[in-house]
Amino acid sequence: MKWNSSSLRNKIVLLILINCIHQIAFSQPKNGAVVDQIAGIVGDKIILRSEIEAQYQQYSQQGNYGGDELRCKILDQLLLNKLLLHQANIDSLVVTEDQINQKIENNLSYYIQQLGSVEKLESFYGKSVPEIKQEFKPLVRDQLLTQQMQGKVTKNITASPADVKSFYDQVPKDSLPTINAEVEYAQIVHNVTVSEEQKSAAKQQLNDIRQRILKGEEFSTLAILYSQDIESAKQGGELGFVNRGDLVPTFEVVAFHLKNKTEISEVVETPYGYHIMQLIERRGEKINIRHILIKPSTNAEDVLKAQNLMDSVALKIKDGKLSFAQAAEQFSDETETKLNAGNAINNVNGSTKFESDQVDPIVLFQLDKMNLGEISNPMAITTKEGKQAYRILSLKTRTAPHLLNMTDDYQKLQESALTDKQQKTLEAWRNKKKYLTYIKIADEYKSCESIKDWTSQ
Repeated sequence: MKWNSSSLRNKIVLLILINCIHQIAFSQPKNGAVVDQIAGIVGDKIILRSEIEAQYQQYSQQGNYGGDELRCKILDQLLLNKLLLHQANIDSLVVTEDQINQKIENNLSYYIQQLGSVEKLESFYGKSVPEIKQEFKPLVRDQLLTQQMQGKVTKNITASPADVKSFYDQVPKDSLPTINAEVEYAQIVHNVTVSEEQKSAAKQQLNDIRQRILKGEEFSTLAILYSQDIESAKQGGELGFVNRGDLVPTFEVVAFHLKNKTEISEVVETPYGYHIMQLIERRGEKINIRHILIKPSTNAEDVLKAQNLMDSVALKIKDGKLSFAQAAEQFSDETETKLNAGNAINNVNGSTKFESDQVDPIVLFQLDKMNLGEISNPMAITTKEGKQAYRILSLKTRTAPHLLNMTDDYQKLQESALTDKQQKTLEAWRNKKKYLTYIKIADEYKSCESIKDWTSQ
């Protein structure tokens, strides 16, 4: 096991998965003429030289260079992908049209974002979006089947403590990576309660604005004047194109039911406040709308009540009358942490550990002043939904920059050990299946060190 080689291999796997659609656009001239060579055959699946070059170019554009050995590693991964796909067909694995269509939508959204617009995508590819989608379907189906087959091969693999220790012991001690400073923390976030009177006032204000629009005033002008979504207000309330599933559910249902540009929605409530919407344009499962947001205001009495409650909660935790986990479940309004003992989860890697640049600067500033196990006093904040709230923090762990070790980094090591076991399981499966499958590799690649496992008997 080589730490750096495994990292490179994982990057290549990710690169191939992310760019499997992109390579079609780069490898096929718009005039339809295709000049290519076969680099490999696995069963009835063919690998073209253009596939290797497309992945190589994408990797190079990211500032990396690997020469011919990188091309060899890319071919190695493509051979494995084709073997997985070949076996998926033998095992009669299936993916649904919904899965394929959703994957295509996600990929197209990525490329539209990169190129700047739908028009630029169509110009670049030389086809309309419906034609592009139709051409992508077979490739996306193969990609999803490959992933499903790999999941089937490795689905029962786990990493026990003994596996983790064995993995760690195999890492050369002079090659141990340095882990940046990290913290683990928990929090209780309690929103300031908004009175029914304040809610009614916000809804009435928005209904008055809606009536003005219905009588002929411009939606975009009133959005600039009154919307409390500051960023979209600058654009006349326009959100830009979004996919189905990107919006808050209650907001999305109404947005996707707007039938034409003259229709103005009724007032809709979300965690952010109250909205009205107007359709700008719809393209399949993508929509562009403008909206006006009005947030219910809070009064001094509501704020004081929330502060007093959180002062009391913090005191009970510090006195040992209430555990932090119990307090989080009972008083927190933050869904992500409420039922997780208040523990904050790092969305980047799914763990409870955060590097400094992954923590909200305000939270980090407060944590830096705390001792391990300390409970902070309540602090007034504004939540991501724009609500007034009070937060109590608990510093769970803090580590300085250090070399990877079993004590501080068990979770990281367990994840790496699991990946290593899955990779070895996949290689063992490959070594078994390759003798039962027709495999041919072009002569120009047979000198590749990383390809020898495919040609050895």
